[in-house]
Amino acid sequence: MRLKEKVTLITGGAHGIGRAISRRFAREGAKVAIADNEAEALEEAGGLLRAEGAEVLAVVTDVQCKSQVDAMIDQVTARWGRLDVVVNNAGICRPSRFLEMTEEDWDRHMNVNLKGAFLVSQRAAKEMVRKGAGGSIIQMSSVNGLAAESEQAHYNASKGGLNLLMMSMALELAEHGIRVNSLCPGFIETRLTQPLIDNPQAIGNYVMSIPMRKVGQPEDIADAALFMASDESRYMTGHCMVIDGGQIIKLS
Repeated sequence: MRLKEKVTLITGGAHGIGRAISRRFAREGAKVAIADNEAEALEEAGGLLRAEGAEVLAVVTDVQCKSQVDAMIDQVTARWGRLDVVVNNAGICRPSRFLEMTEEDWDRHMNVNLKGAFLVSQRAAKEMVRKGAGGSIIQMSSVNGLAAESEQAHYNASKGGLNLLMMSMALELAEHGIRVNSLCPGFIETRLTQPLIDNPQAIGNYVMSIPMRKVGQPEDIADAALFMASDESRYMTGHCMVIDGGQIIKLS
């Protein structure tokens, strides 16, 4: 087991990619804390993990709020005494044309996608430094953090900022044995992409922009997250790993 006894935290863990990562980590022996701002979905996700034999802590958290982030980390460390791996997966994506984008749209994307990752990462890193055993922090970025798509200015900017936050953290935290990397998924089947997937003509056209001609699955990202969390990536930090079926080749 590649994460045996490791204490892991996955934000946005109730749905899609976050849920898949939680299950993958649990199957590799990790203790799994999942956080989400949707209490009912979080309870369901936690129940499914427990039914599969996982040791789970589920914490309702809005990552935009520092006091809630602090309370979440406090619960994790109170239960297990440390924190080894963090996946900042909580995020939103609500397309809007640039000329029609509101200040509220912009702020919401920055607060959840970028500020939330900063708050969780900083507090988690402090715990890792205090414990002195290193760790791995994984930012869930996107190919949109490396190349822009239309109607996504707020999302593109938040994910580009997240990648530079990751690199800055990697520079400063390496001396503490803390590795920081980003995963950059392409088009993955989740509830955020479901409206497009449910439109046969639209998804048919979109898939043609993906060289592998298929939509990615949450498990594709979970496998990459496992690599980043495990000792197999022990000499990797400050890196953006793209998992997109080749999509970024065309985007760039």
